Amino acid sequence: MRVLIACPFSESLLDVLRGAGVEVDYRPKISQGELDELYTGYDGLVVRGNLRVRPVKGRGRLKVIVRAGAGVDNIAVEEFAGLGVKVFNTPDAVAESVGELVIGLMISLSRGIVRAAAALSRGEWLKQGLMGQELAGKTLGIIGLGRIGRVVARIAHAIGMKILVYDVVKFEAELLAQYKAEQVGLEKLLSESDYITIHTPLTEGTRSMIGERELRMMKKTAYLINTARGQIIDQEALKRALKEGWIAGAALDVFAEEPPRDLELLSIPNLIPTPHIGAQTKEAQEKAALEAVHILLRELKGVRAGP
Repeated sequence: MRVLIACPFSESLLDVLRGAGVEVDYRPKISQGELDELYTGYDGLVVRGNLRVRPVKGRGRLKVIVRAGAGVDNIAVEEFAGLGVKVFNTPDAVAESVGELVIGLMISLSRGIVRAAAALSRGEWLKQGLMGQELAGKTLGIIGLGRIGRVVARIAHAIGMKILVYDVVKFEAELLAQYKAEQVGLEKLLSESDYITIHTPLTEGTRSMIGERELRMMKKTAYLINTARGQIIDQEALKRALKEGWIAGAALDVFAEEPPRDLELLSIPNLIPTPHIGAQTKEAQEKAALEAVHILLRELKGVRAGP
């Protein structure tokens, strides 16, 4: 069995694959063109979000693709399924890291941390102009109560926030009770939340689900956080919302185009932009790689190497 690891990966886990009799080609800096040309020569492929995986040359010998991360929108899942290629991801591995980043961004927005640090590095003491607010007692709206949404809910509940949830899935009362959360419609969530965080996959149903209409429903004092996918928010509408004061501010870890080239958006003072770092922790990367190894060995070798 031959496997192409087309992303940064733990050397010790590469050795686990080799020890199981798998021939490993480790190419963490492979280009998109090289991947398109070479993928058919492998039984298994592992990528993160750095490359698009499309069946440009059919299936070849490829049997399984693993996205070491939460989403699979960079993989042509349906097309590969039609060719008999299985596609997996590792959403559990990155949930804690992304959830913690959301809380960090909420605190940064509330306390003006980025602005304060930037000003002080220029020798400016902005203490009097940086009156913030506490998260405790505020209302958090979570759009999508999946793995990451539940991490955010757990931490926010511990802080003392009131939690509203919108999801296409109807949740059992017992689950919501863990966070003292209330499941509501989207309009109620938008109009009543002090903070709104997005945790849905990118689908045709969620593409641009937060546009001008939705942004105008939010409180003028509210903050919007997106660590899911950039295309879920209409970025042109968000620029207007931030510039014209429809909302107080926003934090984006994801963008419609990555890396983003919209300097007008990135330079808006009440926006905190980060370069898609939600899963960029040592723990998340190691857990995602470990889960990818388990999947590869199970699917290619029939070996139960873990859950």
